[in-house]
Amino acid sequence: MALVSYKCPNCGGSVVFDPKKQKFCCEFCMSEFTKEEMEAAALKSTETSGTQEESSAADTAQNNNAGSAEQNEDALVYICPSCGAEVVTDATTAATFCYYCHNPVVLSGKLSGEFLPDYVIPFAMDKKKATGIFLDWIKKKKYIPDDFFSKDQIEKFSGVYFPYLMYSCRVDGRIQAEGEKNRTWVTGNIRYTEHKKYRMERAGQLDVKNVTRNALKKNNSALVEGVLPFDMEKLQPFDMGYLSGFQAEKRDMEKESLTPEVESEVKQYTVEQLKADVMGQYSAVRVDQSDTNIRDARWHYALLPVWILTYRDKAGNDELYYFAMNGQTGKICGKLPVAKGKLVKLFLEIFVPVAAILMIGGWFL
Repeated sequence: MALVSYKCPNCGGSVVFDPKKQKFCCEFCMSEFTKEEMEAAALKSTETSGTQEESSAADTAQNNNAGSAEQNEDALVYICPSCGAEVVTDATTAATFCYYCHNPVVLSGKLSGEFLPDYVIPFAMDKKKATGIFLDWIKKKKYIPDDFFSKDQIEKFSGVYFPYLMYSCRVDGRIQAEGEKNRTWVTGNIRYTEHKKYRMERAGQLDVKNVTRNALKKNNSALVEGVLPFDMEKLQPFDMGYLSGFQAEKRDMEKESLTPEVESEVKQYTVEQLKADVMGQYSAVRVDQSDTNIRDARWHYALLPVWILTYRDKAGNDELYYFAMNGQTGKICGKLPVAKGKLVKLFLEIFVPVAAILMIGGWFL
């Protein structure tokens, strides 16, 4: 179900974003619109409305306008009472399903302006293509429960925009190191080895862009981290229109909780890059001292596309399995369920005949 409702400028029907065409498509009159055409239609509607129609036109403009703060205020957060997942939707949606456990979700409150993303990467594949990629992947796996392939199960495939925080900065780095060169040769019956040590210093500047971190505290972090990386060249300024036809989740982590870890990683990476710059000239390099300084640090908040599928293993211990697919590249991450009956069958096919042979040969104990 589309969680953000956009109206067709031609017929007023529902409009959703089509990843394949990268356009907004009307489900009723089959019209197609670019992002710019939707914005122009919304602006025209607002300007030409009469006095009594101004309120209604403003509501439509809020729905169709690109990423405005007013539009974001109309977005609401629904909380799943079963697993606690947060789903972003608009004010007109009364109920939907949780894409984690497929339970009903209930209204919690409005999003505040601080949760308005800076960027978005639109979905690059529609549900049909994503499902095909997933099925091709899963067909290569053995011992999967038969109902995992059922039509009802595959229909649960949901397109979700997940929240990520991205860190960029410049790093000034300097290292002092000792390099070693070894040379061995043989003269007559004597083998000679020459060791030469060198003192060196290297300095440089590194531009770091979009170190990406999951912005959710919940236990799905392994999934949203597992589908990385994304092609950040495809980042677009955030527009609520891209959410049309999909779901989205609000971040619940702040940059302050991620900064120490990311800064440490960036500094270590800078030192490793400076070390790698001289490694080819020496047999070994040992860094004695390093100094790094981070400047122009900045965080950005982005919604990135992920296809999500869940499976409840009712034949097992009723465990819930999660699967995620990068909505841009098709990379898949998840834990597979195992059909115990198929494993038992495999055991009987392999070990029972072997045991029978040993018994006939007098070796069975």
